[in-house]
Amino acid sequence: MENRQRPKVGYGELLAAIADHEKYRQRLAGGRRSIFQFRDLSNLTMAGADLAGADFTGCKLQGANLAETNLSQAVLYACDLRGANLQGARLERADLRGASLRGADLTGARLLDADMRDGVVAERDKYGNVHIKKPDHDPVDLGGAKMAAADLTGADLSGVTAGRTDFTDAIMINCVLTRANLSAARLEGANLSGADLTGANLKDATLRGAVMVGAKLENALLSGADVQDVLDDRLKGRPLAELGVPIDTALKQYALWLATGGEEGQLFDFSDLDLRSIGARPGIVLTGANLKGSVLQGLNLQRAMMQGAKLMEADLRDCNLMGADLRGANMAGAQMVRADLRDANLGPLVMPGNRLFPANMTGTVLRGADMRGAQLKSAVLDEADLARAMLDGADLTDCRLPEMPAGARKKP
Repeated sequence: MENRQRPKVGYGELLAAIADHEKYRQRLAGGRRSIFQFRDLSNLTMAGADLAGADFTGCKLQGANLAETNLSQAVLYACDLRGANLQGARLERADLRGASLRGADLTGARLLDADMRDGVVAERDKYGNVHIKKPDHDPVDLGGAKMAAADLTGADLSGVTAGRTDFTDAIMINCVLTRANLSAARLEGANLSGADLTGANLKDATLRGAVMVGAKLENALLSGADVQDVLDDRLKGRPLAELGVPIDTALKQYALWLATGGEEGQLFDFSDLDLRSIGARPGIVLTGANLKGSVLQGLNLQRAMMQGAKLMEADLRDCNLMGADLRGANMAGAQMVRADLRDANLGPLVMPGNRLFPANMTGTVLRGADMRGAQLKSAVLDEADLARAMLDGADLTDCRLPEMPAGARKKP
């Protein structure tokens, strides 16, 4: 592949191949899998196309527009993707070994279980002899790429070069980053839970506010790294023991206290507690509970009853709050990055005398939160951070929104 001239793909040929591939995907007559091995597709537009499983081995895709393209399980082995637009692209289980993504934009892309290790290419000459060749670009190169909010869950990036790459708010759960060069990389707010960073170079990297629960850091270089507010396995806040009773007992007693109007059960103060160890609690009853400053990161709280709850400055990052009742809750200053709030009720809480108490999300950090279909009537979101938040189908009637940032999606 070194200095190899690749035959240029014309736009007409590309459109025909995409149409045939989509038929192939739908199992229609005339369908054919797209195979573009060792071709030049630089600067071509494939945005939004379904090219799942297509073969681009050794292709030149510099500057190509692949935004929102479905490339799941595609073969992108040793591809030159420098400067390509891959915003929102689907790359689940894609073969990206030996690929160069220097300067590419993968903001919001999904790379679950993608393989991004180093690689070489074996080619036969006209006499049938096999030659092992390295790509004519630096392999596994993510230098300067934009990976903000990308989903890299389970991806293998062992040995990758990603100096100064932007991984802000990326999902990197169980990601393999052994011996990776992440010097001066931006990992602010990234979820690195269970990631393997053994022997990785993190010198001068920004890890401020990253989630690193269960991350492996043996022999990792961290000199000069910004690790302020990193959430790891260490206790963050008050221990559960301060409740005086087991957490299950406390929750049952609190629910009973609510159900009987305070005649039975017991009122508990859950503020500033590290509640991560309580595990999945779908349908949990925490109506009106004081959870100010509590740590609930990553918990499954689907359909939780949290009307009027005090959640100011709480850590609700990565929480599953789908269908939760948060009417009138005070979430001012809470961290809700990547929270799943689909179909959640964040409308006003109606109190006796027809008094309305709107949900308060003043200054709440909702970057990358999924709020599709949520009820946000009259909610107060002054100074909230909604970068890359998804608001498709949400009811925003009388909602006080900040100026919508770039990347936020708001559709009726």
